[in-house]
Amino acid sequence: MTDNIPLQPVRRPKRHDGKHRNGCCPWSRCCGMGDFRPRTVWLGHPEKREQRYPRNVINNQKYNFFTFLPGGLVLIITIMREAVEEIRCYLRDKEVNSQIYSKLSTRGTVKVKSSGIQVGDLIIVEKNQRVPADMIFLRTSERNGSCFLRTDQLDGETDWKLRLPVACTQRLPTAADLLQIRSYVYAEEPNIDIHNFIGTFTREDGDPPVNESLSIENTLWASTVVASGTVVGVVIYTGKELRSVMNTSNPRHKVGLFDLEVNCLTKILFGALVVVSLVMVALQHFAGRWYLQIFRFLLLFSHIVPISLRVNLDMGKMVFSWMIKKDSKIPGTVVRASTIPEQLGRISYLLTDKTGTLTQNEMVFRRLHLGTVAYGMDSMDEVQSHVFSAYTQPTHDAPASRAPAATKVRKSIISRVHEAVKAIALVHNVTPVYESNGVTDQAEAEQHYEDTCRVYQASSPDEVSLVQWTESVGLTLVGRDQSSMQLRTPTGQILNFTILQIFPFTYESKRMGIIVRDESTGEITFYMKGADVVMAGIVQYNDWLEEECGNMAREGLRVLVVSKKSLTEEQYQDFEARYVQAKLSVHDRSLKVATVIESLEMEMELLCLTGVEDQLQTDVRPTLEILRNAGIKVWMLTGDKLETATCTAKNAHLITRNQDIHIFRPVTTRGEAHLELNAFRRKHDCALVISGDSLEVCLKYYEYEFMELACQCPAVVCCRCTPTQKAQIVRLLQERTGKLTCAVGDGGNDVSMIQEADCGVGVEGKEGKQASLAADFSVTQFKHLGRLLMVHGRNSYKRSAALSQFVIHRSLCISTMQAVFSSVFYFASVPLYQGFLIIGYSTIYTMFPVFSLVLDKDVKSEVAMLYPELYKDLLKGRPLSFKTFLIWVLISIYQGSIIMYGALLLFESEFVHIVAISFTSLILTELLMVALTIQTWHWLMIVGELLSLACYVASLVFLHEFIDVYFIATVSFLWKVTVITLVSCLPLYILKYLRRRFSPPNYSKLTS
Repeated sequence: MTDNIPLQPVRRPKRHDGKHRNGCCPWSRCCGMGDFRPRTVWLGHPEKREQRYPRNVINNQKYNFFTFLPGGLVLIITIMREAVEEIRCYLRDKEVNSQIYSKLSTRGTVKVKSSGIQVGDLIIVEKNQRVPADMIFLRTSERNGSCFLRTDQLDGETDWKLRLPVACTQRLPTAADLLQIRSYVYAEEPNIDIHNFIGTFTREDGDPPVNESLSIENTLWASTVVASGTVVGVVIYTGKELRSVMNTSNPRHKVGLFDLEVNCLTKILFGALVVVSLVMVALQHFAGRWYLQIFRFLLLFSHIVPISLRVNLDMGKMVFSWMIKKDSKIPGTVVRASTIPEQLGRISYLLTDKTGTLTQNEMVFRRLHLGTVAYGMDSMDEVQSHVFSAYTQPTHDAPASRAPAATKVRKSIISRVHEAVKAIALVHNVTPVYESNGVTDQAEAEQHYEDTCRVYQASSPDEVSLVQWTESVGLTLVGRDQSSMQLRTPTGQILNFTILQIFPFTYESKRMGIIVRDESTGEITFYMKGADVVMAGIVQYNDWLEEECGNMAREGLRVLVVSKKSLTEEQYQDFEARYVQAKLSVHDRSLKVATVIESLEMEMELLCLTGVEDQLQTDVRPTLEILRNAGIKVWMLTGDKLETATCTAKNAHLITRNQDIHIFRPVTTRGEAHLELNAFRRKHDCALVISGDSLEVCLKYYEYEFMELACQCPAVVCCRCTPTQKAQIVRLLQERTGKLTCAVGDGGNDVSMIQEADCGVGVEGKEGKQASLAADFSVTQFKHLGRLLMVHGRNSYKRSAALSQFVIHRSLCISTMQAVFSSVFYFASVPLYQGFLIIGYSTIYTMFPVFSLVLDKDVKSEVAMLYPELYKDLLKGRPLSFKTFLIWVLISIYQGSIIMYGALLLFESEFVHIVAISFTSLILTELLMVALTIQTWHWLMIVGELLSLACYVASLVFLHEFIDVYFIATVSFLWKVTVITLVSCLPLYILKYLRRRFSPPNYSKLTS
């Protein structure tokens, strides 16, 4: 009796035993205390008791072990999941930090852990070993005086990078001599630029002192792997100053939109809990210590906020992730973020890289253009014939029967083709590497230039395709080291060239050059190739370059312009002196070096254009078609040139053939951006193509206006995009539209975009695994994205919505019954069910059927792929909304009220049996409601329903403390439970039938 409140029911029952015990209330029996009976007690002989009595303990605790379990389980699962991730990270870090390396010291070679390496240490790194810190390359065991690095874990590129040691230290007799000389390295301050480095090497004890400039070619960055030979380096940066560490942004912790919506509903339920508690106290007229009563009611109605909701959803996400990984139709798919699979079901914007994501990043040479004549794939045999002629026929030897003019033209074409092919074979950074093939060992293959053992390594697949093409037409690159290059002619003759200077390709210069000396003639030639936008101002005037570059780009080819310039010995010596001086500068080195090189880049002879095609990945077109039909807008963000990006977009059907395209003109000022935006605004339903420079200007001055217009476009192509711009676009889309974004990429330059998006998908491709390791989901091909979104994303979202609402319904049902019960008994804060009943209700009695909803699906996966329009419905968030939430709340109130009032009306004289009637009706109602919700039955669902029912029936034997076992076997009990259950469930079944009959959902027509 709580605070002396009388606890008589509104409808007083007939006394079962003819008299009522003073000071005792009927509710105490129906709350699980059993039927009180008279007893005979033997003095001093407790073993002679006739019945079981309660233990003589006082229990004021809120929880016991079992009642605490659900609440604790939520925290435990969350903490365990985070702990497992942290432990995995710790073990990975420990493994890396514990790797053993060799260090040169005055005591000889000693072993040191990676974590024990310090700036200034001389570290030896073996072949296939990870570089432990940022180092300057001092020595190599390779005969050619250079080494290769695998940098895929640093920049995402799988091609090997050539690195050169400091010349002064490479000439030392042994590695131990490094400790005998007085030398030091000047290194710039740590920064994030992995593609550039400025430093100098100084040896003071030389006569005269030696000064060498250091650049990116002399560095060994941490996280790269030595691919050839054994190297020695001096450590210049460690720990948080490493280039790889400084480029690693801490990825934001992604919380799914669905979780935020569930949190919002949970807050509403908490508000309802507080309101109901206050109303109950108010109906008591705030009598007595009403503030304590508020807390009692808060505890009593705490089921309104379902603590098992988070457990069910987290377990559901684990099941969804497992299903994705086990799907045989998308093999190799990895789920790295198991907390957001349902996000895949609500994507509105897909932002994709081009090279390696939509395309295969496998370059095929397609076109050689000489201005007056072009050679395609069907005429490459002519090129081969011309190259053969150039090396077999003397230039003065011409058939007598030919006219002189024809002979001149013939010679001119042979000469021009030969010059173009030779230039392509020389101006590159490709190195032929010979490997054992089981028949010929490596040394023998290298000595005899065995074709079957040779593979090409370069930092760009474009360069490899060009060198492979020159091999196919007769001029083969067979050897290369730090200072020389060897070409083999169609006749087998070896041409030797000395490499005097190399100017590597950079994203700023967009070109690369090389100065070589032909050993047979002594001629010095400067060759250069690059993008048409920069080469147009470098080559001699012509009237065809711009037009033909545009034509080839429209065919989807990546175009390079190749040129040459002959140098005299005096010209070269003058250039070399100025170049070496500029490279030794510590301040503004890049600018000074560029200025010296530009003095050569004038009036160069235009030799040819090359066109290389990057083929589309398998089924890119149908996948993009599926995404478009699903209501997903696709944006392509690429670093490639505008023409190539536009052509790839058309080729992939990202832009349909009948769709207008607005190419945003280059803008540099606010006024130009304003005029161009106005011109764009007048166009409707057209695709937008814009460059990164123009995009930056628009976002600087007209961010809101530009994003508003761009979001209305059916497709957007952003070319010449930097990694930072890619991430910025993703962020702006999220902020301006509030819609979910998905970013797809395959290279290190896509990591920022992938981590910024709501869902990041990495494609394991030619550019390494950096993108896939940083992504939430990893796929092996772009076409798998369709099934990932249309099937798994859709199912995960719909199942999560159904599961969450049903868990809420389950909690609200029992809370409604508690509210009715308390109201009937003058708003008393007394629990309806106690002990194991309340725990069993949320666990063994209903857990299996409710959780089996994670296996439910409205349509087959084949239908979901065939009709991507079904995905479009999910973008509105209808499966879980305030409307559906309100419907389930009303259903819960209706069913809870029917069960409780039904039990009170039908209990007759057996008031003590209210618990048995109401609780059994509640369990049956929940099982029937699960059956009503299920759309496609799975055998595990049937097992779950039957298992739960069997568990309840079996547990009745042990629940005699709460339920009269003899009563539940009577016909009276059975018909009362049946009637109450039918009244609570039958109307909902009828409503479901009528809705299906007169207002069927979209998918119902496809399931018939």
